[in-house]
Amino acid sequence: MNRFPPEQVPTRTRWVILSLLLLISIITYIDRVNISVTARQMMPALGLTEIEMGQIFSAFVFGYALFQIPGGWLGDRWGPRRILTLAVIWWSIFTALTAVAPTLPVINMIGIMGSLMLVRFLIGVGESAALPNFNRAVANWHPPQERGLGIGITIGGIGIGSAITPPITAWIMVNYGWQTAFYAAGALGIVIALLWFWYSTDHPQDHPHVNTEEAQLIGGGLSTSPSLHIPWKSILHTPTVWWIIVSYTCLGYVAYIYMSWFYLYLVNVRGFDVLRGAVFASAPFIAMAIFCPLGGWVTDKLAQRGGVNWGRASVGASGMILAALFIVIGANVEFPALAIGMLSLGAGWLYFTVGAFWSSTTDLSKAHAGTLSGIMNTGANLGGTLSPTLTPWLAHEIGWTGSLGTAALIAFLGGLCWMFIRPGDGLK
Repeated sequence: MNRFPPEQVPTRTRWVILSLLLLISIITYIDRVNISVTARQMMPALGLTEIEMGQIFSAFVFGYALFQIPGGWLGDRWGPRRILTLAVIWWSIFTALTAVAPTLPVINMIGIMGSLMLVRFLIGVGESAALPNFNRAVANWHPPQERGLGIGITIGGIGIGSAITPPITAWIMVNYGWQTAFYAAGALGIVIALLWFWYSTDHPQDHPHVNTEEAQLIGGGLSTSPSLHIPWKSILHTPTVWWIIVSYTCLGYVAYIYMSWFYLYLVNVRGFDVLRGAVFASAPFIAMAIFCPLGGWVTDKLAQRGGVNWGRASVGASGMILAALFIVIGANVEFPALAIGMLSLGAGWLYFTVGAFWSSTTDLSKAHAGTLSGIMNTGANLGGTLSPTLTPWLAHEIGWTGSLGTAALIAFLGGLCWMFIRPGDGLK
């Protein structure tokens, strides 16, 4: 029997909000990764080369990177409830339009490839609001000791969405054609957007299911004052901001290799067939789904024991360096199953750092968590814009081992950046 009166037990509405953010995160990455699987049919059907397909991949990332800061600022200004709802509906519509992009009227001006690049760019514009607004919502709904775990669970949806996408998309593609995969993903996204709008609020005290005890537990999440002014001078004069951008750019470069080319690497280089390759291509994303919340939990615990600067940096540096080590091993072993295991652990350790990165932006300034995380994620996606095109080019020039080795070096350099990242000192 509970020894406290019911009104003294904090409600757990913040975890329901987190679950909905996780659902949005999953659909975000379903819509991002499915084209890397459908590319197997799209390329021969539409007469596209690997380099051209890489440019289509990069068009998404360019739109995604370009609108990170506006997406984060809109969340700070108008709240994550409205902004996430509009964003998910936007990109879900354009996800469905990917199926008909080769027949849109614009092909008369820009061709099939240009039409696909435009649609993928517009999906990226919509998805740009997702992660900064996840961070904004977690900053509003969770106390400091839960933020690393909260954002780790939310962004862990990257791993879940990316893990389930290859086998499901491959099955749909084989049985119903590649277009159907985009229609299904678009419809699912609209349903999730409406569910989020129906249940969520921007702040705990606005939610009918939050009692006083949970509101007091969350504490600083109660402020409803929108952030109108961005302190650009302070942001630009804070070295931690620049170092965290550089480090997250390194993470983005490596992450987009898994999202864009890992499935095709298994099929074309390691010799797996279409369906088996899709199953094994899920392994890195399963590792991400496990390691991402684990790293968030670890960074929260270490921050409580040794201070924010040490707690964030120890997780950020160790994860990036271990990712580099496992990617090098995976790229060089000959046995395919062992290679998949090592490369998957590399992805896991890469995402072990995510909680440290995103909670660091809230540590720097909670009032501007959306904007700061948008700035940081712009860096990741600049790296991600380069990665899908550069990776096959490097593979052509120096082989896939050399291309993946380059990614490992970039991850290692990203880990070293954490020697200069001090989020606990705040903005200057």
